Amino acid sequence: MRVDLNADMGESFGSWVKGNDEALLDIISSANIACGFHAGDPDVMAKTIKLAKQRGVGIGAHPGFDDLVGFGRRRLDLPIKTIQNQIRYQIGAIKGMANAQGTEITHVKLHGALSNMCSEDYELAKACYEAVLSVSSEVPIMALVKTRQQEAVENLQAKWVGEIFADRSYNDDATLVDRSIPGAIISDPKIAGARVAKMVESGTIITRSGKEIKTRIDTVCLHGDTPEAVNIAKAIKDALEKSGINIRKF
Repeated sequence: MRVDLNADMGESFGSWVKGNDEALLDIISSANIACGFHAGDPDVMAKTIKLAKQRGVGIGAHPGFDDLVGFGRRRLDLPIKTIQNQIRYQIGAIKGMANAQGTEITHVKLHGALSNMCSEDYELAKACYEAVLSVSSEVPIMALVKTRQQEAVENLQAKWVGEIFADRSYNDDATLVDRSIPGAIISDPKIAGARVAKMVESGTIITRSGKEIKTRIDTVCLHGDTPEAVNIAKAIKDALEKSGINIRKF
């Protein structure tokens, strides 16, 4: 068995540093790089792409709401056309930066509140993915499995990979538990590692209540902005390898 391990990164900007990207890039197989709207800037994008390329790590566009202050985690009420154009703009930025370094992006993944909203709202997910396909139909979309995101990519007949989260708790409908609720974030590396290995090995999402939802799992995400990110990544890699599951780009 094998699975991709992805992490959000490139979230620093200016003199403000967020996360330990270099350490994570030695563990993961795919990087979701902020495109300058919820985090990141041109210099950070270029540096992160270079580091990922050197390590053979996949380079993903990670577009979100234009919400630097809220880190893209606030639910914004914007016209659909505006959201679509913001997605196109951000993907264009990452593609340009990657091409300048003689490489290409490998996937697209929505960020934060926009992703959460798309996991609940089919029409929004469909509109966002139509925007992705209009500028980058050649690479797969990372979609949260068993949510409206999966429904949208399947109905659009888009290339896609199924994603679960390593460090977030799940509701029984396969959506993520809201960050404001205690226990929504899994910060213990041992718990996260064992949980991920079990989910990948069994092909199931294990919810907060203990319910198991059968699904395909192509990639596992961990957040790069938490203090425990590197330790969690190491624990997940160790747990997967002990279970005979290799970490490989999808």
